[in-house]
This record gives sequence, C-alpha cells and structure tokens, in this order.
Amino acid sequence: MAAITAAMVGELRAKTDAPMMECKKALTEAEGDMGRAEEILRVKLGGKASKAASRITAEGVVAAYIAGNVGALVEINSETDFVAKNDDFLAMANLAAKLVAENNPADVAALAAIPHDGKTFDDVRTALIGKIGENMTVRRFQRFETAGKLASYLHGARIGVMVEFEGADEQVGKDVAMHIAAMKPVALSAESVPAEMIEKERSVAELKAKEDADKAVAEGKQPQSAEIVAKRIDGSVQKYLKEVSLLNQAFVKNDKQSIEQMLKAAGTTVKSFTMYVVGEGIEKKVDDFAAEVAAQMAANKQ
Repeated sequence: MAAITAAMVGELRAKTDAPMMECKKALTEAEGDMGRAEEILRVKLGGKASKAASRITAEGVVAAYIAGNVGALVEINSETDFVAKNDDFLAMANLAAKLVAENNPADVAALAAIPHDGKTFDDVRTALIGKIGENMTVRRFQRFETAGKLASYLHGARIGVMVEFEGADEQVGKDVAMHIAAMKPVALSAESVPAEMIEKERSVAELKAKEDADKAVAEGKQPQSAEIVAKRIDGSVQKYLKEVSLLNQAFVKNDKQSIEQMLKAAGTTVKSFTMYVVGEGIEKKVDDFAAEVAAQMAANKQ
C-alpha cells in the first residue's frame, strides 16, 4: 500500500476543500491515487465544499464564551440567514469561541488548525459545508484575559458584545454590554475615538459650514465670521464625540445619567469592550431573480 503523506493530504484538501481526515481516508481507499481519491470525495460530499468556497458569506452569527477571567467573541459567517439558525452551525460557532478562549490562537488560520476530537476545527467547518452545501467562514475573533471580570450580551446572535470591567456588581457589566449593543459606541472615551473618524466628521462639518456661507451670499446676507464658523465646526465635532464614545452616552436604562456617571455610582470601571455586528462591512450579493430565470431559459434553448 502506498504511503499517504501529509503533503498528499494537503494537496487533496486544496483541490476539494474537504476535511483533512476525509482526504486521508479517501487517499487510503484510493491507494494514493490522487485522481481516484478526488472522485471518492466528490461522491461522498457531492463536491459541495469546493463549490461553496468562493461564495459570499454575509449572514451568520456572533458567539461568546466566558470561563472565569478568560473569554472570546467570534463572528462566523454563512451565505443565508436560514443556515445561521441551523443547530449544527450554532454549535460550530460556540465551539469556535470556546477554542479561541482556551487556546489563544494568533489568527483565523491558527484557529483552523486547533485539534478537536481527533480532527481540526477546520475539519469540522468543511465537514459542515459538505453536509449543508453552503459556504461558512470564520471572519474574526477577539480573546479576553483579565484580572477583572467579563460580561457578554448577544442580541439575537447578530450583535455580540463582550465587556472587560472591574466592580462588585456583575449586573453592571451585563447592563453595559446590553447598552453597547443598543447604542453602538465606537470607542470607550472621546479621547480614544480613531483620528480618521474625527477627521471625517470635521470634514463633514466644514462642508456644511461652506454650504451655509454660500447660501447666505446667494440670499444677499452677511455670512458668519470665520471665528464663529470655527466654533460651529468644533461644536459639531464635540457633539459627535459624545454620541459615539461609551462613557459620554446617556445610559439606555436611565437617560438622565451618562454611562460614566452610572459606573461611578456603582463603583465600576470599564476597561475595554468589543462589539461585532454580523456582516458589517461585507458587500452582500443582490440576486436579480428575473435575470436569473431569463438566463436559465436561454440556456435551456441551446
């Protein structure tokens, strides 16, 4: 019997995107014949995994896992919302979060290689692709390890938040996580809002000021002085910073308090947070059903 090498398994997996263990079994059955092994896999998996690998995954779920002072937040994408509700898919997402927390992988590729029940996590993923016939990808994850505490909140599995905090009251951490999911701050404080976001907001305010000045001139009115315009622009930027920084936002459970005030009253400090929104920033494919039907009819006539 021909020796089955890791290189052979890797080559077959690259061709088919099938799980590594399945590739090894197919090569063993085919006695090392690559072509025959590929045929065996296509019969077993129907070529689903390889065909699905290039399709856009903009749906999916966020999963969270916390064990003591270690936790993880993971986003795993699928092609459709229907698969995102599948029990096997949800179990895979929860497994990914657990593996990230326990193994601290450096990146998505390292997560894929983590062993689980005699397979790798990527074997689990590609096996599920073969079973369901829909592409699934791990998009991102964040691992937490803290001397303080962790709290998480999942809003329908489409928005996930994890908060690192210090304080006696566990509920405060959960309340902050829920607030973040609702209000979607981009940073902990005004000082930590990314500079490029501030510059973008300033640019918008400057354009608005110029439009107002042009309108005033067109109407025969005296435009505001440069000093007043500069103050207006700064005011717009400061208003934006309050709206997008967690500590400055009004607490959703009591809008008479800011988050900073609520935390101070509770003797709690938020150290950091991560929020994932499923599919955020991914360009979704929009299918033209009429065009698809027309193309199919044209193909059938040929």
